[in-house]
Amino acid sequence: MIKLGESLPDVNLHEFVEDMHEGCTQGPKSLSVREEAAGKCVVIFGLPRAFTPATSARQVLGYVEWAEAIAPAGIDEIWYVSVSDAFVMGAWGRDLRTAGKVRAMGDGSATFTRALGLEQDLSARGMGIRSLRYAMVVDDGVVKTLDVEAPGKFEVRDVSNIHATLRPE
Repeated sequence: MIKLGESLPDVNLHEFVEDMHEGCTQGPKSLSVREEAAGKCVVIFGLPRAFTPATSARQVLGYVEWAEAIAPAGIDEIWYVSVSDAFVMGAWGRDLRTAGKVRAMGDGSATFTRALGLEQDLSARGMGIRSLRYAMVVDDGVVKTLDVEAPGKFEVRDVSNIHATLRPE
């Protein structure tokens, strides 16, 4: 599992870009995690799958609601990552109206999730390899905080916990 002080892995995530150009959306864009996080302070939170009620209502929308409140603490961007493709993540982002507040990043093959060491095997339940639930603060590509949730729990990686770690003492 990735540790505090370590750099993010040199892999790509995929984001569905809604920018209309000549009547067509651009579609999925492959982004280098290291390049995208360089020079920024980013909150990244991982979710096992898209469109589940608790994940959508409690976690993603929590970050959408708190995006402006977190910004003064030095956060440049917020990403949510799921082992889903960019099309699914884009649809989920549209459904939750995350545009301009929280970026939906697809990790369809679990490359990022595995490189972090934060995968879980849900094959016995028909879901394959998925991400554990986690939240981290990354500064210039280096992990500064990391909270990993035990499977089936919702206690440590919501927006209020990240916000508390960012408040000056």
